[in-house]
Amino acid sequence: MVPAGGKPRHVLPTRRAGGRGDGEGVYGILIFTDLTLAILMLIVAPVLGLRGSRRWLHIVAGTAAARLAVACLLLTGSPLLADSRLTVQVPLAVLPIVWALRRPGRTAMHVAATGALLSVWWLLLPFGPPDVAAVLGGSVAILGAVGAVSVLLGRGRANGSRPAGLPWLAVFALLVPTASLGVAAQANASAGGDHQHAGGSVGVDQLTGPRTQEPDVRFTLTAARTSADALTFNGTAPGPELRAKRGRLIEVTLVNTDVTEGVTVHWHGVDVPNAEDGVPGVTQNAVMPGERHVYRFVPTRAGTFWYHTHRDGSLNVQRGLFGALIIEDDAASGVERTAFTHIWPGSQAVSLETAEGQDAPAAGTTVRVRLINSSEEAQTVRVSGTPFRVAALDGNPIEGATDLTSGTGLLLPAGGRYDVVFTMPATPVGVAVDGSPDATLTLGSGDAPQDGGPAFDPLAYGSGAPAPKQHHQRTFALRLDDGFGFSQGQFGYVSSLINGRLYPAVPSLEVDRGDRVKVTIAGRSVVNHPFHLHGHRIRVLSRNGVAATGSPWWTDTLNVGTGEAYEIEFTADNPGIWMDHCHNFSHGANGMIMHVTYAGVSTPYSSDHSPE
Repeated sequence: MVPAGGKPRHVLPTRRAGGRGDGEGVYGILIFTDLTLAILMLIVAPVLGLRGSRRWLHIVAGTAAARLAVACLLLTGSPLLADSRLTVQVPLAVLPIVWALRRPGRTAMHVAATGALLSVWWLLLPFGPPDVAAVLGGSVAILGAVGAVSVLLGRGRANGSRPAGLPWLAVFALLVPTASLGVAAQANASAGGDHQHAGGSVGVDQLTGPRTQEPDVRFTLTAARTSADALTFNGTAPGPELRAKRGRLIEVTLVNTDVTEGVTVHWHGVDVPNAEDGVPGVTQNAVMPGERHVYRFVPTRAGTFWYHTHRDGSLNVQRGLFGALIIEDDAASGVERTAFTHIWPGSQAVSLETAEGQDAPAAGTTVRVRLINSSEEAQTVRVSGTPFRVAALDGNPIEGATDLTSGTGLLLPAGGRYDVVFTMPATPVGVAVDGSPDATLTLGSGDAPQDGGPAFDPLAYGSGAPAPKQHHQRTFALRLDDGFGFSQGQFGYVSSLINGRLYPAVPSLEVDRGDRVKVTIAGRSVVNHPFHLHGHRIRVLSRNGVAATGSPWWTDTLNVGTGEAYEIEFTADNPGIWMDHCHNFSHGANGMIMHVTYAGVSTPYSSDHSPE
């Protein structure tokens, strides 16, 4: 915790868990393999175009064949991992190469080299299913134009024409990315942030919590700046731990003292009414210095949740505007600890933030540690010194939880939570961020043990009935990609694309109240994407075609690793306009944001930039 005007404590060195997803398996390796082959293609294809030799044609052909094999293997993990590779990228490379192998010549070599480069370009500039026909048609037209120009240049060289010696094919190579990026920029510019949310008969501001009922518990959160890099709620960072009973009305008054960019509070994991969700530009206006805003909601589930600002979250959560929200059924029994894994501004180190001054639990006491990841990256946490159970995931109890081996690794997504429970032994127990023996919560006297163990997998943990077969009124598919793109006037290569689009150009998932909704979401990016749906909890049905077989896996923040494809479902039972975004706030700020929009709901608010 950071006192007002102070610096964060317990900031200890550790390896940052991020980049390549810890959960990736063979399909993640295939994604990286395909990217490596694409880079190789970028090198060898221009040489083929310049030299036009059989040797380089065979090298390009071998690279294209390897990409075809990788794409077919990805198909076994999920069609979404391979669809654009098999429908566009690989055919653009393979078919011209086959022609060049059968009828070698300078023009065939030019076309083959161009097809190979186009196959890589469409990996670097991802596109969605609606764009397949345009991408294929445009690519075929380019191949035809290159072939025609190559024939004309060949005749010109034979006649000694000076213009024929100019680098016309290089000009074509530059025109393709320029034109396609221009189209992408125009598509993003024409997609206003509010264009998907107008014209409804019910306004978001009408979807509030109880307004006239006397609240059962009241809190005040006062946001303030304490230094250039530090922000606090009520003078501390993390902010105060808020506790309330399930089914009771909570009232929270947010006061902004001097946070110039504004503040909101989002109740992460709590299915609040839409107007209480704390998303600037969608569910409310940001609370500016000197202003206040009142939130009212009744939590329907007990569990570990947290709160954080959603105004410039990529900066201001990191700087301290977050805290724990614990919803209880009954009075807590045994001993509890709440621990945040967090990375403070200016630090590459993960800190384990816990409350100070708590007594060590006695042997035989039941201990519950509530783990919350408030950093942008996935973190692996290990409990060492005793067997333990994962009692809840994202505030959802796990049925039939069994003991895990001491040192089992818990991959905690950004924004995710685990409740771990164990009986305190006579010897110390350590809770540590993976790879950081110093960043440890020690329970008991003495040095905390540091055990290694297998990775925890919620897909088969616990017991329970399999998900019933249900009809889904809505089905959607989301492809998470790396690539070039435009978001809010900014251009770059980002790990933030959804179906080839960046916010605000990502279409909403439109639903009706009562719909059963199924979403397939595939991680084709080379980094983790912890996807978080506001206002609903989701149930994981399968991963890479393998059905969930343990306790029903309910979550609100699903870590989608490289090469992972999940089938999830939820019930559209909470009307509103809900953010659905990557909880790596930097990815969200770069454009990995969309909305689940209920028919007939609109918002009176507007935002000129991302709520991240």
